Amino acid sequence: MKRYLALAEGYSGDDHYGKTTYGVIRYGTDPVVVVLDSARAGQTVGGVPVVASVADALAYEPTTALVGVAVAGGRLPPVWRGILLDAIEAGLDVEAGMHEFLADDPELSALARERGVELRDYRRPPADLSVSTGENLQHGAAVVLTVGSDCAVGKKTVAVELDRAARERGLRSVFVPTGQTGIMIAGWGIAVDAVVSDFLAGAGERLVVEGAKRGDLLFVEGQGAIVHPQFSGVTLGLYHGAAPHLLVLVHRAGDTEIEGSPGNPIPPLPELVDLYERLALPARPARVAAVALNTGRLEEDAAREAVAATALATGLPTDDPVRFGPDRLLDAVLERLPSGITRR
Repeated sequence: MKRYLALAEGYSGDDHYGKTTYGVIRYGTDPVVVVLDSARAGQTVGGVPVVASVADALAYEPTTALVGVAVAGGRLPPVWRGILLDAIEAGLDVEAGMHEFLADDPELSALARERGVELRDYRRPPADLSVSTGENLQHGAAVVLTVGSDCAVGKKTVAVELDRAARERGLRSVFVPTGQTGIMIAGWGIAVDAVVSDFLAGAGERLVVEGAKRGDLLFVEGQGAIVHPQFSGVTLGLYHGAAPHLLVLVHRAGDTEIEGSPGNPIPPLPELVDLYERLALPARPARVAAVALNTGRLEEDAAREAVAATALATGLPTDDPVRFGPDRLLDAVLERLPSGITRR
């Protein structure tokens, strides 16, 4: 078992750009034993102690340093080079999900060879990807894709929560990871936002075909948002490649504008539901089965009010699966699976 040092310099208190650290702490198979963020040393993240340096972290006996941030553009700030060099010098393997591949960096890779450690780049796509072939319409599994009103609103978290709840009910459910954090949690997958655009649907197809070998009910981690001015392309390519039977729309309560993109409003949720449904492949129409509401920034009473208001506005089952449990959303998914799709 790995023991992770999560590198979160400058972002350990940020649930948006620090989401990799948060996700692996909450859902990962291998434990995060310590977090590095010099600005918050002495505090905790999800119960895990925060330290100021790699040297301080060694007292917790980590085996692997994990780049625990997902910054815009997938490139680390310059200050991180020293942190990565310190981790390698300390004899730690390093795992990252950046667009900059650590193993391609001459200085980092040379030191890694000298110290006998591995550099693992989870965002590096398979070399043999190609276009989709139609296999995404031929396997026997039920596919549920989480889609969002924005980036970093909880699409991965919702997919993981629904998968866990389904497996607790005895269903042969599988979480299908499509991003670096999901891969770190599940141990397999493809980071689809690093795939050549022509092959993006092919990557989505490969993921669900592989998922269908593992189980009957697939919860696919969504990416981006169809109304996002920067990342809508990955959303649509994954949507058509995964060819889902159902969608779960994920929204952060109170958000009205795309984060980091002023002047780009989020449409009312009923309009967003209609848009996602109209964009489905004609060969595989998909409907939104439920709305997963992220109420993490609200007090509990306000959260319950937001859930009720969203259900009323959309006419769809709505809940916050982290705060109030995933059962209502899972019930909605299972009830809406098309006839002929396994419900075992």
